[in-house]
Amino acid sequence: MPVPPSAPRHPVTTTHHGHSRTDEYEWLRAKEDPAVIAHLEAENAYTQERTAHLADLRGRIYDEIKARTLETDLSVPTRVRGFWYYGRSFEGRQYGASCRVPVSDPDDWTPPQPAADARPDQPALPGEEVLLDLDALAEGHEFFSLGGSSVSPDDRLLAYAVDVVGDERYTVRVLDLATRELHDDVLTGVMGGVTWGDSTGSAGADHFYYTTVDEAWRPDKVWRHRLGTAQADDELVFHEPDGRYFVGVGRTRSRRYVMIAASSKTTSEFHVLDAADPQAQPVCFAARTDGVEYSLEHAVVGGEDRFLVLHNATGPEFELGHAPAVPTAPADWRPLLPHDLAVRLEDVDAFAGHLVVQQRSGGSSQVRILDLGDDPESPVTGDRFVEFPGELATVGAGSNPAFEQPTIRVGMTSLARPSAVYDHDLRTGELVLRKQAPVLGGYDPDAYEEHRLWAPSVDGVEVPISLVVRKGARGASGTDPVPVHLYGYGAYEASIDPYFAVARLSLLDRGGAFAIAHVRGGGEMGRHWYDDGKLAHKQHTFDDFIAAARHLVAAGWTTPERIVAEGASAGGLLIGAVANQAPEAFGGFVAGVPFVDTLTTMLDATLPLTVPEYDEWGNPSDDPVAYERIAGYAPYENVADLPYPPILAETSLNDTRVLYVEPAKWVARLRERAPRAEVLLRTEMAAGHGGVSGRYRAWEDRAFSLAWILDRLGLAQAEPAGSGPAS
Repeated sequence: MPVPPSAPRHPVTTTHHGHSRTDEYEWLRAKEDPAVIAHLEAENAYTQERTAHLADLRGRIYDEIKARTLETDLSVPTRVRGFWYYGRSFEGRQYGASCRVPVSDPDDWTPPQPAADARPDQPALPGEEVLLDLDALAEGHEFFSLGGSSVSPDDRLLAYAVDVVGDERYTVRVLDLATRELHDDVLTGVMGGVTWGDSTGSAGADHFYYTTVDEAWRPDKVWRHRLGTAQADDELVFHEPDGRYFVGVGRTRSRRYVMIAASSKTTSEFHVLDAADPQAQPVCFAARTDGVEYSLEHAVVGGEDRFLVLHNATGPEFELGHAPAVPTAPADWRPLLPHDLAVRLEDVDAFAGHLVVQQRSGGSSQVRILDLGDDPESPVTGDRFVEFPGELATVGAGSNPAFEQPTIRVGMTSLARPSAVYDHDLRTGELVLRKQAPVLGGYDPDAYEEHRLWAPSVDGVEVPISLVVRKGARGASGTDPVPVHLYGYGAYEASIDPYFAVARLSLLDRGGAFAIAHVRGGGEMGRHWYDDGKLAHKQHTFDDFIAAARHLVAAGWTTPERIVAEGASAGGLLIGAVANQAPEAFGGFVAGVPFVDTLTTMLDATLPLTVPEYDEWGNPSDDPVAYERIAGYAPYENVADLPYPPILAETSLNDTRVLYVEPAKWVARLRERAPRAEVLLRTEMAAGHGGVSGRYRAWEDRAFSLAWILDRLGLAQAEPAGSGPAS
C-alpha cells in the first residue's frame, strides 16, 4: 500500500474568549511556499495511486457522458431588440461560441430553428454572426471563464469579461462588432461583467458601469467607464464601506434605470440612476433598515411609472408592493401580492402589461403571471400559474430580456426529465415547447421513478427528500435496498431543487439511487426554513441530513454502508460536520471545495468573505457564544479518532471563496488524529471555486468523483443497463 503524505506539524496556539486552540497545520496557508505546493502535489500523487484501480471505470463513465451528449448543438435563440442571440457548442471544442442573427420580422417572436441538415462547419442560422469564439479566447490558458458579455444598446459594441486564472478577477475588453477590432479600453480586477448606460441607443453607446472588490474580495465599488479613456480615469459612482454589504449593478428590463444594490445577508438598499444620463448620480430609493430586505424593478402599473418592491417589511416570506418611481419610504409601499406565510416570493420580472413572479410553496418552485390593467387602484386583472405535471418538477422563468415581448421563456426539469425550454404566450396562454435537452442513446425518462420522501428530524420537523432510481433496480418486489448517493447543501437560503444531470445516469443505470436532502439552512420550504438552519440553529442542518440518511435506511431504501454523501462549499461544511457527528450512518463522504476550517476563517476578518458571513454563522471574534457554537460543529475543530468511512476531499488552488488550505488542513488532521481513516485529497492546480473549465475537462473531473462514489457503493463492477425502457 502506498504511504499517505504526512504534513509536518508546526503548532501555533491562539486564545479567544478564554479558550486556547492549537493549530498544527496553519502553515499550509502560505500558497507561495514551495513546501506547500510540494505537499499538495504529493497528496495528488497519493490520490492517483490509491485510485489507480478505477482508471478504467473513469474512462467508461467519461465515454458514457460523451455518448449521451449532443456535442454540436445550439441554445434556443433569445431576442434582444433587432437580433436573436444564442450559444453554439461544437464536437471536440471545450467552450463553443456566442452568436446572433438579425430579426427578420419585428412582429415575429418565434425563435428561428436550424435546418435539419445544418452542418457543424456552417452557420447554424442564416445570417449568423459569431460574436465571441470562446475556444479562441481560451487558447494558451489552462483555465478560462467568461464572466459575462453585454451588447451595447445601439447593438454595435460587445463588452466581455474573462478570467484565465480561476480567482474571479476579470479583465474587460470592448469589441466593435462591425469592424471586429478591439477598443484600446482594458479594465482589470473587475467583478464579472458590465452594465451599459444609455436607455435608447440613439445617442450611441459611450459608457458603462462595473464593480470592483476590496482586499477581502468583497464587491464594494461601482465605477462608470467612458469609452476611449483609461481605467485610472474612471468615475467612482458608489462606494459601500460597510464590510457586511456586497454591491452589484444592473439595468431594469425597461432600460430606463440603472440600479445599484447594496445588500448584506439581512438588509438591502437600492440606488437609482437615469440610464440615459452619462452624468447621473445615484439616488437612494429607501434607506437601509436593519432586517429589511428589498429588491427593485421598474414597471408600468395602472398606467403609471412605478417601482416594484419585493420586500420583507411586512413578513418573512416577502410581499410584492409598488411605489412611485421616486424615493419612497416603506410605509408608502402599496401591496400587489400581500404577505402569505405559505408562499415565499423570490423574484419578479416586469413586462409591458404583465408581471412574472417566481415563488415557492410546499417545497416546490412556481412561476406566476399577473396581468396588469389601467386602473391604478386595482391594477392586477389576472393571476395564473404556468403549470407542469409532477411533484418534483422544477420550474423557473428563463432569459426574458425584452420589456415589450409578448412571450416569456420558461424552463422545466426534474431528477428524471432533462431540462426543457418553453415559450408561454402572454396573450393566449399557450405553452410551446421550444427545445428538450437532447440525451442520446435512446434515453427514456419513463424508465426511472421519482419520489418525494419525508424524514422526521430529531425535533420532529419533516425534512423533504427528492429521490430518483431506475425502475426495476429494487428487484421484483420493488422493496430491495439499493446503494444511494445522497446530496446536501443547507445554507444561504439556496434551494437545491430537483434537476437532471447526464452524468448521474452512470450511477442510476448501474442500480444506484440519487437523493437530495432538502435540509434546513436552504430555502426549499421558505424563509423560515433558512432561518431555522443558520446562526444559533445551524445544528438543524446537520441533524436533518443525518435524519435523511437514517430515514432512507428505516424505510428500506438502503443500508448505512451503502450511502455515500456529497456536498460542496457550504455543503462541504455539512459533510465534514456530519462525518464527525454520525460517521457510522454513512459508507463514504465526498467533500467538494469544503468550508471545513470554519472557525479559523470566521475569526480572521481579513480573509475573503469573512465579514459578510457574520450574519450567516455569527462573529466568533466579538461574540463568545458564537465562538463556542462554531467551535462545536466546525469539522476541523472536531476531528477525532472516530470510525470514519472513506473520505474524498476535492479543492482548487485558486479558489477565492473557500481557500484550498481548508481541506488541506482538514485532511492533514484526519491523517494525524484518525489514523485508521482512508482519506484522499485532490487539488486542481489551475481552477477556481467551480472547478476546472471546459466541458471535456469537467466531464473528466466528474468521472473521477463518480468512479470513487460507485466504488464505495459497490457498483464499480456493475454493468450499466440501457437508458431505454426498463425491462
